[in-house]
Amino acid sequence: MAFLGTMAGRALLTFLLAMVPVVELRGAIPYGVAAGLPLWAAYGLALAGNLLPVPFIMLLVRRVFARLRRGAWWGPKIAALERRAHLKGRIVTKYRLPGLVLLVAIPLPGTGAWTGALVATLLDLRMKTALPAIMVGVLIAGALTSLITGGVVQLFF
Repeated sequence: MAFLGTMAGRALLTFLLAMVPVVELRGAIPYGVAAGLPLWAAYGLALAGNLLPVPFIMLLVRRVFARLRRGAWWGPKIAALERRAHLKGRIVTKYRLPGLVLLVAIPLPGTGAWTGALVATLLDLRMKTALPAIMVGVLIAGALTSLITGGVVQLFF
């Protein structure tokens, strides 16, 4: 546990937090800055951590969902998650890749790289086209979150 108190530990935690659904880089960047990392370092670590799971999500989500759907407890939860993804996917269906960028770029709960990867997969977008759009969206979301975090830090210090 002493490792988490070091700068390397805080950097690792920033990176790992960015991988967590819902938290993603929207929570990791403010955490990293609050933990004492420079804003640029928190941004870079959160960006890398947020993007790392995306290809795996896109490759594995259908298989994982198919397996979980068989269970009585997981089945309804997976169906609800797919319905939510399809609802969020309306903007992607309408505007295609710019819509996917926008879905990922909006720094609000229920958007982000995880949602973008799930929507892209359920809408059968190819990884070679969806992944760059998700990356651009994550870059934008990270920049917006960094600007907000930097502004808030400036207000108090």
